Amino acid sequence: MTWKKFNGEVVQSSILEEVEKAIIRESENGFHLKVCIGTDSQVKGPSTDFATVIVLLREHHGGFMYIHQEKTTQKMSIKERMLVEVQKSIETAYSVCDLLDLYDVDLEVHADINTSPMFKSNKALNEAMGYILSMGFIFKAKPEAFASSTCADKMVH
Repeated sequence: MTWKKFNGEVVQSSILEEVEKAIIRESENGFHLKVCIGTDSQVKGPSTDFATVIVLLREHHGGFMYIHQEKTTQKMSIKERMLVEVQKSIETAYSVCDLLDLYDVDLEVHADINTSPMFKSNKALNEAMGYILSMGFIFKAKPEAFASSTCADKMVH
């Protein structure tokens, strides 16, 4: 899996090593961190672009992120696509959660799903929330899900 920094630079080491180095560096600089993970997607003709982000927030001092992007030509309904987004976020959260526990860093999984029934993505809300919570992660949906609805969104639009 290829991860990049926001500036496009490819992360050469494993994402785990990269996140650990960042946690150590930011902690040494006196920052308290929280990690938010989210995925967004965009259908572009026959393909769907997915972007998953790991956002490291420095309490009251901004943050930075790592991005993984992939494409698929698999046809899917909006509900399927929302749940694939959630699955990608959970897989990423699962891969870093032991490391975050080790350094006592809070983790949230953000779903790009609207809590208002007026929106199509709302169809996947209950399943997504159940999926994330049953994995033991803290769940945020729109409007609080900025990792997916703002950070990842910028990468697919």
